[in-house]
Amino acid sequence: MIRAVLKTIVAGLSVSVAFASAAQAGGLERGGYNIDLLFDTSRFASDASVAYVMPDRELTNVVDTNARDGIGSNGFGAGTRTADETESYLVPRIGFKVGLGESADCMADYSQPYGAHTNPGANWMGANSNIETKIESDGLAATCSYKFKAGKGDLRVIGGVSYLDMSGFKTRLVAPPALALGNGQGRLDLSGDGYGYRIGAAYEIPEIAFRASLMYYSEVDLDDITGTLNLSQVNGQVIPVFGSTSMPEAVEFKVQSGIAPGWLAFGSVKWVDWSQLQTVAFCPTATRALGCSYSGVNRATSLDLLYRDGWTVSGGVGHRFNDNLSGLASLTWDRGTSTGTGTQTDTWTAAAGIAYTPNQNVEVRLGGALGVLTSGSSGVVTTSQGRFGTDVSYNFGNDLVAAVSGAIKVKF
Repeated sequence: MIRAVLKTIVAGLSVSVAFASAAQAGGLERGGYNIDLLFDTSRFASDASVAYVMPDRELTNVVDTNARDGIGSNGFGAGTRTADETESYLVPRIGFKVGLGESADCMADYSQPYGAHTNPGANWMGANSNIETKIESDGLAATCSYKFKAGKGDLRVIGGVSYLDMSGFKTRLVAPPALALGNGQGRLDLSGDGYGYRIGAAYEIPEIAFRASLMYYSEVDLDDITGTLNLSQVNGQVIPVFGSTSMPEAVEFKVQSGIAPGWLAFGSVKWVDWSQLQTVAFCPTATRALGCSYSGVNRATSLDLLYRDGWTVSGGVGHRFNDNLSGLASLTWDRGTSTGTGTQTDTWTAAAGIAYTPNQNVEVRLGGALGVLTSGSSGVVTTSQGRFGTDVSYNFGNDLVAAVSGAIKVKF
């Protein structure tokens, strides 16, 4: 009875729990990385899923620190003192797994592990800090494992490689329209790619649906980020720029076990090295020989993130109602990565999902999540690199985030 849980509930855990994380994770994380399909006991399996996430962060008590760089038809310092910052987004994932004999399994998957989209617009008092920022990613990965008997269960060694392509833009007010050739807005467009790897291990006891896994996901170096700094609406210039950074390494521990006939408990802890993303400088391509750093004399602009490390802790239970229907519920805490600028504070998210298996080859899953984005404020922060957040300050209250998800798995 407990072993049957492994084929019904566990198959849906990866998507449902990942969707909850996508609704609230800090830094630039969205779908993150997930290899749960690798553990499917079928010879062949494919899984496609999508989540629609709806954060609702509202900024209040906005103050333009330097009123003379403000906007609006009423003169310098004009603009609204509130703004809706966030945009809804999709998180897709698709994966394929094949069993190679009795001991080896391999999977390939596509996901969008990172992203961000804030869009407070051009008519708030913080337009000189941000009008719209959007970051997107496409990730491809191949992961394999080999298992062998160890005591009462199986020990599985896991390894793989990944490719990450990232792009994005940021628009902000660079100069008051009255002093510019156009609307005074500048736009930074960027793209870059890189490779990484993952290694780990898992121990499984199928008879009690027990599995514990520990995975390490390496940094992905984006050594050659290129793009343009478009100042055509400011002074008529369009400047090719370059820079570099790395997407952070991560460590994730997951555990699950049958606790009674038809019941399963699960939990996970994840650490992401977001603190390595402090400031990312961009310099004119014509000065490439000088290199590019935040303190460099040739820096044209920068993305000032000032993140701290992210921690995500999740736990829950699943239940097999009958041969065709299973369900789960989980609670997730995510530590905010903001350090005084930005709105990424702690988040609490409750998620629930159901899995329907009309036959042994098909599984359909539906899920939902509701969370609280906790309150805070943004303003001046001083680090070893200087003072940041000097252009705008604001507050924000406890806001809601919601998500809905759907997935289908085919296996044989």
